[in-house]
Amino acid sequence: MAPLIHELGQTPGFVVRVCSTAQHREMTDQVVQFFRLTVDYDLDLMRPRQSLYQLTARLFASLETVILDAKPDLIVVQGDTTTAFVAAMAGFYARVPVAHVEAGLRSGQKYAPFPEEINRTLIARVADFHFAPTPRAKANLAAEGIRERVWVVGNTGIDALFLALRLLQQEGATHLEERFSFLSPHRRMLLVTAHRRENWGAPLREICLALRDLVTAFPDIEIVFPVHPNPRVREVVTSVLGSVPRVHLLPPLNYPEFVWLMARAYLILTDSGGIQEEAPALGKPVLVLREVTERVEGIEAGVAVLVGAQRERIVAAAARLLNNSQIYQQMAQRRNPYGQGDSATKIKDILVNEFKLATFQQDEYN
Repeated sequence: MAPLIHELGQTPGFVVRVCSTAQHREMTDQVVQFFRLTVDYDLDLMRPRQSLYQLTARLFASLETVILDAKPDLIVVQGDTTTAFVAAMAGFYARVPVAHVEAGLRSGQKYAPFPEEINRTLIARVADFHFAPTPRAKANLAAEGIRERVWVVGNTGIDALFLALRLLQQEGATHLEERFSFLSPHRRMLLVTAHRRENWGAPLREICLALRDLVTAFPDIEIVFPVHPNPRVREVVTSVLGSVPRVHLLPPLNYPEFVWLMARAYLILTDSGGIQEEAPALGKPVLVLREVTERVEGIEAGVAVLVGAQRERIVAAAARLLNNSQIYQQMAQRRNPYGQGDSATKIKDILVNEFKLATFQQDEYN
């Protein structure tokens, strides 16, 4: 959202107020600092091992207070988190128009990803503006009967990636080179993230065993794995990979560190949604550690492969790219279907021109 916050903040007629739920405090603060954002409402909702029930209840209570204080004319939510879902519903309860950035993504499976598939489906039912990243996402909304005020704009996540690269270039990355000086210039680096709820337990263990197989079979690779702080993730990863040579288990990284590593990586393996979009923007092949994905465009474009969480499939797909430079180069082509880095500008232009469409029922909202 950072590029859109900046874009709207510089646009006459708009006053932007930023609300951070800080569900992941250590991840949120560094993003705010790096992108030079001002947070007007910090809800500080992070709690150890909190359930979705507890998080949802806290979000509703806190966001009611924010909406009553800010009195917004428009609430903008992004993606498919529980925060985005509750914020959209809170806007609906307050009869405030809601704009959904990254609208229309669908896996078609209720519990994959969980709870995101239902979150984004429900957001679509209450949103007044739908900013879809791709034509397929727009078609998904149309199939659900949502055809008005839907625009294909790409994804602001790609804007944020390019903005981060520019900031790193301007500020210099010497400190990052020092931070990751343990990486060998003579080895190919595989960057890994795995943390989704549907991969907890046995699937995550399969992923880790596959990584151990790969680093054993290929002496010229090393693996960087920033481990999610959730104990359900950390305990499995460290038990399988904690003592494996050339596997670097790191604490959660800040955004510029992770962008730098993505740009340096040879291959990326992930169950993250956003990274499936960012990797192709950097020309990095990506293996998707999920059984289904809502980001089918990357698969169809040939820049991503859906490998699931099965040990043999992961090893086979990675080995194919590590052994065959021609196949690797075909995947490394920069064919990014998720936007060219101008999504925030497109959204801003639409809101400038169409905002009255969201408030033409203002009497009804009030």
